[in-house]
Amino acid sequence: MARRGVCSLVLPVLAAAVAVLGAVLAVPAAPPPEPGGRLKLAWDKNFLRIRGETLPGGEIEVHYLEAYCRPGSTDRDWQQTVIGHETEKVSAAPDGSVIKLKDRLRDGVIVEHTVSVAAGEVDFRLVAHNPTREPSQAHWAQPCVRVDRFTGCPRDDARALVPAYARRCFIFLNGELTRLPTRPWAEQARYTPGQVYRPGHVPREDVNPRPVSPLTPSNGLTGCFSADDKTILAVAWEPYQEIFQGVVACMHSDFRLGGLKPGETKQVRGKLYVVPADVPALLRRYARDFPEHAAPRAP
Repeated sequence: MARRGVCSLVLPVLAAAVAVLGAVLAVPAAPPPEPGGRLKLAWDKNFLRIRGETLPGGEIEVHYLEAYCRPGSTDRDWQQTVIGHETEKVSAAPDGSVIKLKDRLRDGVIVEHTVSVAAGEVDFRLVAHNPTREPSQAHWAQPCVRVDRFTGCPRDDARALVPAYARRCFIFLNGELTRLPTRPWAEQARYTPGQVYRPGHVPREDVNPRPVSPLTPSNGLTGCFSADDKTILAVAWEPYQEIFQGVVACMHSDFRLGGLKPGETKQVRGKLYVVPADVPALLRRYARDFPEHAAPRAP
């Protein structure tokens, strides 16, 4: 009787312990922290600043937006290409999670921006509207992402033929990540240096007036590696205009508007990723966010 009494007490305790252990093991592990930590946004005087406690370099500076541009830009004075604009900060969340902006172009076009943060990314949603009775020649625009801090490279040689920061940048050729400088490296243009990669759906005469590479990028994704090669900063837009390595320690994935008819409205979206240096994982995320980039485009 004593043995049965002991067993009757011990077995329920063991069963309870096993149930608790099973419940603990069933709880999914917490996801690893994002490389940049929790990202926060700030915008002032045409510059968007992305900050994070563990972000390589501490801050990513984006000239947002640098310029709206007319077509026929490849071999023309830059001042004749740019359509002037003014930006108003409409609102900003106190915690740095969301910023809303409004651009007013000199031709009357209005572009509203919603910029927000999520895990490992900054999301851009734009609505461009032409309320006038005249067509707008706003065909493309430039968000200029400065990558010197992220890559750990100085700006001292930013106007060199191939500056140090550019060697940490990449595009995709034939579906493979390819670091700059690509070969061949174009050197002749109205303005030098720099390197422009034109996708097949954009006319050759409508891109940045810096050296245009003969190479066609596989997609609209571009970016760079941090100084320790552990983190990737990458950018993509839809519709996209070009990929451009610039002269202020910057890397561009510029977006395309293609002009706006009177009364017309168009939407544009973009992503800036700050993720671990896992290229296959980045490509899966990019494919999910931009499924259009996997399909052939009409010229």
